[in-house]
Amino acid sequence: MKRKLITLAALASASALVLAGCSSAPAGGAASTDGAGKTITLWLAGGDTPDTMREYLKTEFNKETGGTLNIQQQDWGDLVTKLTTSLPDANNTPDVTEMGNTQSPTFTNVGAFLDISDMYDELGGTKLLQSFVDAGKVGDKNYTLPYYFGSRAVFTRSDVWAAAGVEQPTTLDEFNTAVAAVNAANPLNIPGFSGFYLGGQDWRNGISWIFANGGDIATVKDGTWTATLSSEKSLEGLEQLQELYKSASNAPNDAKDSNQYIYLNDSDEIKDAEGNVTSSTSLAAATIMAPTWAHWSIGTLGTDADGKATRTWDDTKNSVFALPGNDGKPAPVFAGGSNIGISATSKNPELAKTLLKIIYSEDYQNMLGENGLGPANSDYVNSLGDDQFAQALIESASNSKLTPAAPGWATVEGSLIMEEFFSKIKDASDLKALATEYDEKLTPMLNGK
Repeated sequence: MKRKLITLAALASASALVLAGCSSAPAGGAASTDGAGKTITLWLAGGDTPDTMREYLKTEFNKETGGTLNIQQQDWGDLVTKLTTSLPDANNTPDVTEMGNTQSPTFTNVGAFLDISDMYDELGGTKLLQSFVDAGKVGDKNYTLPYYFGSRAVFTRSDVWAAAGVEQPTTLDEFNTAVAAVNAANPLNIPGFSGFYLGGQDWRNGISWIFANGGDIATVKDGTWTATLSSEKSLEGLEQLQELYKSASNAPNDAKDSNQYIYLNDSDEIKDAEGNVTSSTSLAAATIMAPTWAHWSIGTLGTDADGKATRTWDDTKNSVFALPGNDGKPAPVFAGGSNIGISATSKNPELAKTLLKIIYSEDYQNMLGENGLGPANSDYVNSLGDDQFAQALIESASNSKLTPAAPGWATVEGSLIMEEFFSKIKDASDLKALATEYDEKLTPMLNGK
């Protein structure tokens, strides 16, 4: 899942607009290699797909079809709005588009994407990450499939943990105790220090405690979604989370899941070529949770051959591991990543299917892993390598979960209601009453009401 800012107006109109233009979502026939003189468009979200992979897709598509692949990058912050207005319009729709895994249900449930069930087995079938597959399904039909996955892991300042006399935990209960102990010790006497920096609005990491205790955000029965934050198991997780906010984290109640890795770095100033300070960091925490690709931003400050600021991971100062559960498995964490699908209004659906075949080919799947992105097909996860970051990614993803695949989930995210709820957990005197209040708000939103 990628974080994004979504306008409520766009979300309110999404279903109406997409239904108006894409309600039939007809099948597109077999993949085609007859693309001479034709161009199809692929939207990629953000900059996670490297230029080398983009060039590969263009080259291979041309080899296969004789056609041209036009790749356009869309900002995550604008993606839902652009999909809402472009998908119904055959003259302006992308033929194929990437989207956040949590965005997929909103559009698949209103017929915005082509039914690609006939390609499911050919593209990987049961070897594809099933939680992402489910996010792209309606009933027993497939409309979007996983593009790549990421997962959240624990990053620590192992030197600070050692100074506090605390060892790496092997269970979730031990983790909760450990970060509270590191916080209390504050061995470097850092003002505002957090044993575990966890923002009050950081629900994407916070829901791990709900999941780990057997709870969930919502459940579905007979097509109707019901929020379950106030269920017995969810409340057990929320109680643990409240204790962590009080005993281990000094992050503000309004802090979100945003660049928390900076708090693990020593006090450094990054300057531009003219010597102006462009950003700075200051060690303020011993532990964070973040997607595994955050390791590129953690470590000792330096410069590359072009004079650009870099970070070098230091095994004597830092460590990474999957958040442990209490059942011998990693704790269920929220899986990040993307899905990909063919627009139902594409004028060249057969060529779009050919592009999907290239994306799910062995070569491209391995390229994803080689660039630190979890391949959609489990046959190719070895391409991630065997370093500690790959191990943490694979281990944490093995038990990861997604948010509810409800028609209204994008509306939930856009409303920031989860941020609002989580910001109130630390100071709540009655967690059950608070959770019940937000269940009542969430339930109609989940069902698109």
